[in-house]
Amino acid sequence: MRKEIRFYRRGRRIAKSDFAPDATLLDYLRLEERATGTKEGCAEGDCGACTVVLRRLREGRVTYEPVNSCIMLLGQADGAEIITVEDLADGELHPVQQAMVEHHGSQCGFCTPGFVMALFALYHSEARNMDRPRVVKAISGNLCRCTGYRPIVQAGLDACSGKPNDRFTQNEKETAKLLSVFEEHDNIFVGEQDRFFAAPGSVDALAKLYAEHPDAILVSGATDVGLWITKELHELPKVIWLGRVAGLDRIEDSGRELRIGATARVEDAAPALASIDPDLGELIRRFAGWQVRNAATIGGNIANGSPIGDTPPALIALGAQLELQQGDKVRSIPLEDFFLDYKKQDRAPGEFVRAVSVPKLRDGEHFRCFKLSKRYEQDISAVMGAIKLRLDGRQIADARIAFGGMAATPKRAKATEARLKGLSVVDENAAAAALAALSEDFTPLTDMRASAEYRMEAARALVAKAIMEIADTPGVATRVFGARSDAHAAA
Repeated sequence: MRKEIRFYRRGRRIAKSDFAPDATLLDYLRLEERATGTKEGCAEGDCGACTVVLRRLREGRVTYEPVNSCIMLLGQADGAEIITVEDLADGELHPVQQAMVEHHGSQCGFCTPGFVMALFALYHSEARNMDRPRVVKAISGNLCRCTGYRPIVQAGLDACSGKPNDRFTQNEKETAKLLSVFEEHDNIFVGEQDRFFAAPGSVDALAKLYAEHPDAILVSGATDVGLWITKELHELPKVIWLGRVAGLDRIEDSGRELRIGATARVEDAAPALASIDPDLGELIRRFAGWQVRNAATIGGNIANGSPIGDTPPALIALGAQLELQQGDKVRSIPLEDFFLDYKKQDRAPGEFVRAVSVPKLRDGEHFRCFKLSKRYEQDISAVMGAIKLRLDGRQIADARIAFGGMAATPKRAKATEARLKGLSVVDENAAAAALAALSEDFTPLTDMRASAEYRMEAARALVAKAIMEIADTPGVATRVFGARSDAHAAA
């Protein structure tokens, strides 16, 4: 049992045993270190002004991961090297910083440290064929209010097009050796029985600790829990971080299904999910910004029970099964049965999400999913729809349809599914009549994101759009851009 967290900072190994369980990394940097280059903007992981980069050792390779320090707990930095904007220049500006100067990428400068750190992570990414979409994706979690994005994107194109060559690249072998010391999966417990930050090293240790403290808050990426602290001002006396549990982040492909461990990060799960269907790749591309995708987990997106979570409707439509564990007991349930009511799930005290199993598409099955939001990047769904149809020739033999944003939970449209069975995908009139059943499945609310009327009409349009695409209706183009539009253009 280790009674401290450990991380590297500016070449020094730091051990901390005297911090609050809900202390954020940003507060540590600004208030304790006085490293004030990192800014607090929105305090909810939306604007990116607080971006720092964590160097971690993953499968023997040093990675550079941009994260939002405003909603990341200090304890989550265990096992990493923390790099802030102050650390980049070494006698002269870092190439990313120099490019920002040369292209006039900063005015007031408040957002600049976050942009620089996001581009610093891109500079060290494996992608070397740099283009505008790649740079835009890297800074999708950063907002600028006065400079404009064109010069910032140009700075990214110039700085990140070549092979990385800075002092961080040059000391990667030494860094790998230093970080390898942190790879052991011992258990961390900092504090007392009534107030602690804990990080179990194994599933068994997690099950035992959570059974003893079912009132503790489980944290994986903290992209939701972090807002409880910064926005709702909650105090969290007991925190169990899942980021060190060995094997809980494993992604396994059996050929027939994916088994995604609860702590698999969204960014890591993206390629596997996209292999099921291109629309899942597009969905993940619009999952918040890069910083959030580097922290948020598939299990966390499910376990928080949000009615507007991006992944649950898609996984429900695919027929996913959820694996839960309480003590040494493991059970599996259909994902759709996990959501009971608003923020209420079928999860007993001391029980946690262990994995989700997602069936792959079989012969005759077709899938589509769509996210509607006011902003393309960094926005919450007004309506999230997912449709899977199994065809027998041109006839719909089976349908699974799920929506987010239409009810208090992610929910299947079972009445609509029943009406669609037996219909031809080329019979538009019959499909339109069947879609009237959506009003039996849902009674959406009006809120700041959309009206109830808009949600219902949009939901009907999305299912109709999916049917038209699956039918491959001649002369009908339904996508402006994205994987499906590229495929349509190629055809």
